[in-house]
Amino acid sequence: MKRVELRIAAGAALVLAMPTWAQPGAAEVVQLTAEDRYEIEQLMYRYGHAIDTCADNGYDYADLYTEDGVFVDAFTDEGFAQNGLVRAQGREQLARAAGGGELGCRNVGWKDWLHVMVNPVVTATPEGASGRVYVIVLGEQGPDHAQRFGGYEDEYVKTADGWRIKRRTHVRNKAWSHPLLQSEDLN
Repeated sequence: MKRVELRIAAGAALVLAMPTWAQPGAAEVVQLTAEDRYEIEQLMYRYGHAIDTCADNGYDYADLYTEDGVFVDAFTDEGFAQNGLVRAQGREQLARAAGGGELGCRNVGWKDWLHVMVNPVVTATPEGASGRVYVIVLGEQGPDHAQRFGGYEDEYVKTADGWRIKRRTHVRNKAWSHPLLQSEDLN
């Protein structure tokens, strides 16, 4: 009897430990290398520099995305009410979203701010990778002011030019918190 139980337990352990690629009907998830993770994290960090400086008239920011990349707002009241609102898609709209393009980096809404990305988490997906990162903004209300400014939920894909953001969603502060930690408006 103990041998039968042991064989059943061993068989169940093998099925549970079976890699995703070997499970029937499951999409293949390719493991990310250390270099992949490094490149993706660099995208997260370069984002702050690109949007804060309006570098190359906003195109450094746009070039962090795929050609059809999307920025979604689920942070503002309007974006949150719509469960996510596409604010920019494609290179020209993304450059404009950074204050550049036809706007010429004049009247950028976050002048004198610094976007700081902290605590990145990157996970392999069948399409490439997903990520989350908290956003801290310095300087919104003066040079000594710091505040948490939600976070970004990202989808990444590997292109001929390296890893790029396919979709970035700006979420509210507690969007990832346990339900008991969430306030009514998720701020």
